[in-house]
Amino acid sequence: MAWEEDVLATGFGLAQVKPQGYGITYDDELQGYIARYTHVVYALGFIVSWEEQLNNLYEVVGKRRAQRLAFSMRQTKEWVCANVYNRAFNASYAGGDAVALCSDSHPTSSGLQSNIPTTPVDICETGIEDLMVMVGTAKNDKGHPIGLMAEKLVVPWQLFYEANRILQSVLQNDSALNAINALKVTGALPQGIKVNNYFTDPDNYFIRTNCPYGAKLFQRYPMTFDEDNDFDTKNMKYAAVDYYSVGWSDWRTVYGSQPA
Repeated sequence: MAWEEDVLATGFGLAQVKPQGYGITYDDELQGYIARYTHVVYALGFIVSWEEQLNNLYEVVGKRRAQRLAFSMRQTKEWVCANVYNRAFNASYAGGDAVALCSDSHPTSSGLQSNIPTTPVDICETGIEDLMVMVGTAKNDKGHPIGLMAEKLVVPWQLFYEANRILQSVLQNDSALNAINALKVTGALPQGIKVNNYFTDPDNYFIRTNCPYGAKLFQRYPMTFDEDNDFDTKNMKYAAVDYYSVGWSDWRTVYGSQPA
C-alpha cells in the first residue's frame, strides 16, 4: 500500500468486583485517533562517463562513488528519522491526534494530557526529574495510570557532556550539599544517554519510554541499487532508491522539554 495506518484504542477501565451470583461487568474499548504513515520514495544517483570508462577509471571512480551514494542514502534516512524529534514541538507537523508530538494538549477521552513540563528549563537535574515524574504518572485515554517506564535520555551533541555530568555524578550535580544523585542511584534511565547527531536545536532534550505503539519506521520496499547504460551518451548510470515512512502513533513514546 502507499500508506499504513495505526488505529489506536482507549483500552479498558479497571476491573470491577463481581458479587456472588452476579454477572461480569463489561467495558467498551473505543476507537481512538488514526495515525497514518504515507510512504515516500527517496532516490539519488551518479554517472560514470564513457570517457572515464574508456580511460580505465571505471573501477576506481565507480566504486568510490557507489560508497558515497550508499553513505548519502543512509544520511538521508538518519535526517528523516531525526525530524520526528526536530519537529516535535511544531504544530505544523501534527500527529493522528491533531497536535504536535510534544504538547500539553493531547486530547483523550478523560481530558487533555501533556508530555511536556509546565515550565521548560535548560537541561538540569530538576528538569530531567520533572520529565521522569511525568513519565511515571502517565495515564491512558481513560485516565488510569499505566506504569510507563523511562528508558533513555536523548540529547544533541551540545548537551552530551552536561547530561553526563548530571547523570553520572556520584553526588548531586552542581551542589554543595552532601546529597545523593537520585537519578544515578535509582537507575532512572537504564539505557543511559543517547546522542542524535541530526538534532537541529541545541537545547531540546527528550526521554524515550517503553510505550509499545510509539515512534515507528515502515520500510515499504528495501533500498535497492541499480545500474544501466545510456545509449546516447554511452555513460553508465547508477541509482539508489529507498521507500519508507517514519512517524509516531502514541505520543507517550517521548516526553520532551523545549527551553526558551
